[in-house]
Amino acid sequence: MNDKVRNFLKTLGPGIVFAGMCIGVSHLVQSTRAGADYGFALLIAVIAANLFKYPFFEFSSRYTGATGLSILDGYAKVGKWILWVYGIMTLVTMFIVSAAVTFVAAGLLSNLMGFELTTNWWAAIIFGVCIIVLGSGRYGALDSLLKIVSVVLLISTITAVVVAFAKGRPEPVEGFVPKELNSASGLIFLIALMGWMPTAVDMSTWTGLWAEARIKQTGYKPTLKETLLDFNIGYSITALLAVIFLSLGALVMYGSGIEMSNSAPAFAGQLLGMYTSSIGPWSYFIIAVAAFSTMFSTSITVLDGYGRTMERIVKLIFDGKKKVGYFYWVVLIAVGSFLVISQFLNNLKSLVDLATVVSFVIAPLAAFLNYKVIFSKDITGDFVPPKWLKLLAIGGLIFLSAFTLIYFYVLI
Repeated sequence: MNDKVRNFLKTLGPGIVFAGMCIGVSHLVQSTRAGADYGFALLIAVIAANLFKYPFFEFSSRYTGATGLSILDGYAKVGKWILWVYGIMTLVTMFIVSAAVTFVAAGLLSNLMGFELTTNWWAAIIFGVCIIVLGSGRYGALDSLLKIVSVVLLISTITAVVVAFAKGRPEPVEGFVPKELNSASGLIFLIALMGWMPTAVDMSTWTGLWAEARIKQTGYKPTLKETLLDFNIGYSITALLAVIFLSLGALVMYGSGIEMSNSAPAFAGQLLGMYTSSIGPWSYFIIAVAAFSTMFSTSITVLDGYGRTMERIVKLIFDGKKKVGYFYWVVLIAVGSFLVISQFLNNLKSLVDLATVVSFVIAPLAAFLNYKVIFSKDITGDFVPPKWLKLLAIGGLIFLSAFTLIYFYVLI
């Protein structure tokens, strides 16, 4: 093994963890719903969201590649007001986001286990396991295992879509009326879909925190090229899978006359049914385990990301004089998220749409913060983003701002 390969393997990790975090609600729920309700009409929206959000996630990895620090430290250098703004945004979203991903995981676990427990009890069990794992510092080993399971889901999903394409889209049932995008509900769902596609922009800071942790773990500071390659691999996987999940919903569910359920366990059953109808009933248990494991990985990664973020924000705002430990944040987020779930039982769509819409509404501000930091005086020479990426970022700011204004116009 030559030095280039060895060094890249030391770098590889944060991008894959990022992909594992993304392949959750935005893909299993929102992309599938988009295909099931609108066919391929929203494919362009999925591609556009991935394209226009790309620069702001790349900026976070680029900053860490340039400085060895998280972009949160860059916020602090530009001005503590940025940290306060970002901290408030995080406090507003973290309970809702964590609740949404764990609610879906609870539905999949309920469907997999097959015995009676309410969804909030399954969610409580998942939160409890996450707290134990993160508190014991054993997340690294578990994450490696879950990456293997995620590969199973990836292969299964691609197989299901290929088979579905080969079968062709079935004729719509008699009396089927397609949903229209030019309605208020259609536009709100469009914005909810793009809110977490591939994930919320305010979560972009997490890639830097994970990259920092990887540097400490391996003792190797990667080059900018290695850091961005790791990130681009993860981002490409998430974008591809978003298209695949939408296609699966469009090919199997669209025109069937079946509405995606509002109940988390029932939705999980419908989701798994799409695989078995394409691949065969024999695949049910394999897909169920892989899907739950993927969502559990998302739940634990979201808790970890928010915990690391809030710990760092408090430390930077108060210059290290006041500290609230990572584990305390993890417990607080888990408890707060469980309380949110208890208010949205049997209302999966409302909880997911609330989380994704909130994320989209704050996306322009989160994107602007990353833009401001990456073009600050701290980033010089080869670390400055190329002109095409700067232009794409400006386009992204316009794109995110325009749809946020449209959302408020429709709402009013």
